[in-house]
Amino acid sequence: MSLVELIAQADERGLAASGLACLDRCVPVLGGDDDDVLRPLWASLAEGGDWAGPLAEARSALGTGGGEPAGRAPGVTSREAVTLTRRMLDAAPAGHSGAEIREWADGCSVAALQVHRLLDTAPTGATRSVAARREGRTDGTSPLSSPLVAAELRRQVRILELLSDKGTGPVGGLRQALDVSMEGRRVLRAVVSRRARGRG
Repeated sequence: MSLVELIAQADERGLAASGLACLDRCVPVLGGDDDDVLRPLWASLAEGGDWAGPLAEARSALGTGGGEPAGRAPGVTSREAVTLTRRMLDAAPAGHSGAEIREWADGCSVAALQVHRLLDTAPTGATRSVAARREGRTDGTSPLSSPLVAAELRRQVRILELLSDKGTGPVGGLRQALDVSMEGRRVLRAVVSRRARGRG
């Protein structure tokens, strides 16, 4: 199934985790070096609790939602990538249920792919590629996708598949989704670091 189809079929927990994972992978763009800054939000999903408090704390830590503006990560020259990531965090609904969470998850999917496109060293196909890949086949072989975008697309698909697998259970699926997201965060942090060294 395409990424769009997987999002359409996901339940509220899957949507919340999918959106959170997209945001989690893009945190390095904001200069976020703390791998645990969004961990309380993951915990609230696993426990089925309220995430309004952890969300406010994350916004404060990352300099959004009323906190002091945080500087963007060194080497990130694309103001658009920073803006897209901040919007993901600012747009997160106070609760992880209802119609708002579906809209947010879909928006995070698009934004995360665009962030990866903007930071790729050899982008091809531009924005049209992002939309086409979300709606089409997800084997990652399309020449329209740059390597960083193709990898991010595969992660988004994998996370939604894990969360829809009834055999893993809700907590098991979230744990595996977090592992996949952590891998993606390390990749993007390495990209940001390389850009910083290249400008040093």
